[in-house]
Amino acid sequence: MTGPRTTVVVADDQTVVRRGFAAILGSAHDLEVVGEAGDGAQLLKVVAEHQPDVAVVDVRMPVMDGIVATQRITAEHPGTRVLVLTTFDLDEYVYDALHAGASGFLLKDVTADRLLDGVRLVADGSMLLGANVTRRLVADFAAPARRSTPAPGLDDLTRREREVLLTVARGLSNVEIAVELFISEATVKSHVSEILRKLQCRDRVQLVIAAYESGLLTT
Repeated sequence: MTGPRTTVVVADDQTVVRRGFAAILGSAHDLEVVGEAGDGAQLLKVVAEHQPDVAVVDVRMPVMDGIVATQRITAEHPGTRVLVLTTFDLDEYVYDALHAGASGFLLKDVTADRLLDGVRLVADGSMLLGANVTRRLVADFAAPARRSTPAPGLDDLTRREREVLLTVARGLSNVEIAVELFISEATVKSHVSEILRKLQCRDRVQLVIAAYESGLLTT
């Protein structure tokens, strides 16, 4: 028996691109495309109607861009994770989308397999792209001039939780963190869950941003 399928909506103002992505996602046995949108305003209506697990969103769209739409979705529909699409990986628009609450991003020329894996990873709350590109993007745009005050809850972290946060921000997986800190993988998962709770972050991408914007990492 198979479990429930991950529901997805796709938003892109280019009809051919949008329908192409929807066809790829709809071909997977574990994914179900429940709606499409051609702009950010339409996307909000589709998300409100279907409450999907994942919204695949083009960063640059008419009427309402993907950044504003992402911010609205993550605020109003916390059960929906956002995966943004972009033409260039080191793009300030993408950083703004991640800062607005997106859980990851992919280039628009992504392969079919990579698109499917990306949606599954985001739905699972895992770190998309192993954090390498995401970390580089955040490092480039989370400059001192853009940093705000330390993330709420940062002072509530224990010494061990801070150590785990730094390893997450460096892009390490739970297995790699366990090896580096000489603790079990189960303990790592427990620490990560507690850090997410204390910092009020949705996922590991938001932890990377919090670490850089709080000045814990600078390179």
